[in-house]
Amino acid sequence: MSSVNPFYPIGTPGTPWGDAERAEWLSQQTRQRSYESEVVSKIEHLRSRFDVEEYGRLEYGDQSFPLLAIRSRDWNDDLPVVLVTGGVHGYETSGVHGALKFVDQHAAEYAGRVNLLVAPCISPWGYERIHRWNPNAIDPNRSFYENSPAQESAALMRLVAPIRDRALMHIDLHETTDTDETEFRPALAARDGKPFTPGGIPDGFYLVDDSENPQPEFQQAVIAAVEKVTHIAPADADGNLIGSPAVARGVIQYPLKQLGLCASVTDAPYKTTTEVYPDSPRATPEQCNTAQAVAVCAAIDYALAHQ
Repeated sequence: MSSVNPFYPIGTPGTPWGDAERAEWLSQQTRQRSYESEVVSKIEHLRSRFDVEEYGRLEYGDQSFPLLAIRSRDWNDDLPVVLVTGGVHGYETSGVHGALKFVDQHAAEYAGRVNLLVAPCISPWGYERIHRWNPNAIDPNRSFYENSPAQESAALMRLVAPIRDRALMHIDLHETTDTDETEFRPALAARDGKPFTPGGIPDGFYLVDDSENPQPEFQQAVIAAVEKVTHIAPADADGNLIGSPAVARGVIQYPLKQLGLCASVTDAPYKTTTEVYPDSPRATPEQCNTAQAVAVCAAIDYALAHQ
């Protein structure tokens, strides 16, 4: 794991960023991959089998990003709705490509059983820059609330508003990477004028349940399925994963709505956030994508069996 510099190179320690610091940060962000060729092109190939809609468009500088969602072709209002989201943090690659892999390889298995709504890349600007934030140095995954400051979050909330009360299950696909510790947490501390406290990165897959409505059996069903394709993160010496108590093997809990997290955007009884560790020497990128797709299938299967 890379060493951590406790002093972020932008801003003054102890002082929150202003416009100048945010502009300096933005000037250092470079485009490293293509949303159009890596994500949009894959979604376009799915149009023959699924309905694809543009649910919003982000305009950042001279770039314009269509926000795309994939729906079951034969949408039936009598069926339960399942929501799959990925790429809320654009740098978390398997969240995006795991969602697309699920649609391509597994979604047909659920035709006539559920209505699928999949938003595979919520933050395309972040996808291209391999970053957690949007250009305004805002974390979309802390911005799912009314009058959201993040366009990405507001657009998704508008998309899901019609099915908010009808969703049976929502799975939000994420990664925890070494750069969380070497870049993104130090940047967050600097942005907010707070001290940075080094921590650890769990080696393996884990889940985040909703502390306001925990579903332990649901979470364990997903863990059991994913364990067949990649390893589950062990708790640290203090019994924690990423600083939170492990409430069960491979599971922690957050108050989703209170934190403005993506998994809070519906009232679905079954909710979970996946966390894959792509930097593990024991996991390949393809394994990470497969783990995400398997997690989606296991989550849907459990929800259908217990609705």
